[in-house]
Amino acid sequence: MRGSRCCSETPARGDAAYPRPVAGEYDRILRQNERFIEAFDRSALTAAPLRSIAILTCMDARIDVEDALGLRVGDAHIIRNAGGLASADAIRSLVVSQQLLGTREIVVIAHTKCGLHGADEAALRRRIEDSTGTATDMGFGAFDDLDAMVHRQVEILTTESALLDVPIHGLVYEVETGRLREVR
Repeated sequence: MRGSRCCSETPARGDAAYPRPVAGEYDRILRQNERFIEAFDRSALTAAPLRSIAILTCMDARIDVEDALGLRVGDAHIIRNAGGLASADAIRSLVVSQQLLGTREIVVIAHTKCGLHGADEAALRRRIEDSTGTATDMGFGAFDDLDAMVHRQVEILTTESALLDVPIHGLVYEVETGRLREVR
């Protein structure tokens, strides 16, 4: 039963294709937070980003948005999801960012070697059903052409009537070099 599992328990997955989390990672995070609060000095920051910019990017762990863009904590809203897609929830976050917190520019950043690049959505749905026992018709945003996908996300945002008419840019982050290149 899904709802009966405690939040700190590891889901049961017997197959090597579904690796278990590193033992003690949650405890390590809590210990690290204790060290973090000793030097914490960001209490004066507000929710509004200092640079009035919102970044929509992929959740990929290789992308260090702040370092790659020369940003610091508090400079930008960073919205992440699988693929850096202009999904309904990403758009909702961007609307809140603009209307309540003053962002006036958007940057979409996808990246090379993305897990969704060339992914087989039907195979992923089968994998989900095999591992959870639940069938899904969920779409995952797989794509075959990286630049075309970025261009499409920019187009979706540009034509979204709930968003303000602000500059919207598309970039590709090259995980091999750290370079950002513009998509036009």
